[in-house]
Amino acid sequence: MKNLFGGFLMALLGGTVSLGIYKSIEPQYAQQQKEEQAEKPTLVNMLATEPYASVDYTNAAELTINGVVHVKTEGIVEYNQQGFDPFRQFFYGDGNYNQKYRQPVKGAGSGVIISADGYIVTNNHVIEKADQIKITLNNKKTYDAELIGTDPTTDLALLKIEEAGLPYILYGNSDQLKVGEWVLAVGNPFNLTSTVTAGIVSAKGRDIDILSGDPFTGSSSIESFIQTDAAVNPGNSGGALVNTKGELIGINAAIKSNTGSFAGYSFAIPANIVRKVVGDLKEFGTVQRAYIGVQIKNIDEKLADEIGVADLNGVYVEELMEKGSAKDAGIKEGDIIKKVKGVEVNSASELQAKIGEFRPGDEVSISILRNGNLTVKKVVLKNMEGNTEIIDNTNNQLLKSLGAKFNDVDEELLEKLELVGGAQIESVFQGKLKDANIGEGFIITKVDKEDINNAADLIEILSQKKDEGVLLQGIYPNGRNGYYGVGL
Repeated sequence: MKNLFGGFLMALLGGTVSLGIYKSIEPQYAQQQKEEQAEKPTLVNMLATEPYASVDYTNAAELTINGVVHVKTEGIVEYNQQGFDPFRQFFYGDGNYNQKYRQPVKGAGSGVIISADGYIVTNNHVIEKADQIKITLNNKKTYDAELIGTDPTTDLALLKIEEAGLPYILYGNSDQLKVGEWVLAVGNPFNLTSTVTAGIVSAKGRDIDILSGDPFTGSSSIESFIQTDAAVNPGNSGGALVNTKGELIGINAAIKSNTGSFAGYSFAIPANIVRKVVGDLKEFGTVQRAYIGVQIKNIDEKLADEIGVADLNGVYVEELMEKGSAKDAGIKEGDIIKKVKGVEVNSASELQAKIGEFRPGDEVSISILRNGNLTVKKVVLKNMEGNTEIIDNTNNQLLKSLGAKFNDVDEELLEKLELVGGAQIESVFQGKLKDANIGEGFIITKVDKEDINNAADLIEILSQKKDEGVLLQGIYPNGRNGYYGVGL
């Protein structure tokens, strides 16, 4: 009995001691647990600290929503319908016919006010076929808009309404935009005016191959889009992409979708390109494209192995243009362009976009990698004609009105046709020459009996006969002569 009581007493004492020890270390253990939880937050804690909870979009929305407008267009589209008529076949021996039709079309998109006196930027594809353009502000006032100019190579257009004191959006620096940064898309999707959506920048410098070059000037397209996951739908085109400060960092232009509606990614034209194009259209009426004078390619693993470099960033100089800016500055084939004016370029599209921010005659610093060493070259950019002059818009407008692209006649063809000179039509688009049934390949040798020696000669003579009717005389490569009356 005594032994039993002793065992019970020892058990009770042991339990009391254990409880005392636990109570003494409990606060220390709890504090340690809290510290560990702070160092390794749970999934719930991690989600609670995401930007959704900390970024405030209201200020950016308030700063920009009144600077985005609704663009509505009306126009006429002409199209041809081919068919077969058995009665024509019976009476005339040819039943085929080609009937022209005209159909009214309407469109809608968005635009961004960029100055208090009524200048508005939008996409070229929003107003491309428009005969009438109307602008509706966020306060519901509507204005007729004047088309100042367009640039198909960047898909931008500049409009003007007659008003003063308008709210407008300030430009930001799209070069400083970072992947992962929060942005807002402001526009009028599906005619739902003044709509704001949020997302992040998911990539920069995207080339999605949707733009074509300018057939009249020969300028290639510039595609270096900002990719975001902000919801953009039909009607958002031409609207603003802004950062959380309310600064314009892009013009929304396209979506990646199999259905035509938003499916996860949208694309915007960087604000630095927009600023340059708008400035050119306002000052010169046409975009002043600058060229570095190189043929370039992206660096992949195969090329990197061939040229012996480990870094895949930069742009490889494959070939130099004769009398081009790069060659004049001492850049060589095989060089790798790493930076333009201090900004890194890691793809051909990024290089084209950066050069596209400058005008002919501008001097820019180009950082190149050669034999493992970085050097800087000062490059004076040139225009498409190989000089540093500003291109006159008169000639561009004349070419667009005629709807044709001209070249000098090949020496071999001149000899074959026994010609001294002439200007050959390389391509025919919608315009006055097509309306006159003048075909591609036609060589214009005289304008109103005045001899034409080359393409430049033709443009100069036609520009002097504006608002007149002219007689174009010439010959096709097969030897058939042609005479056409064209109103300028």
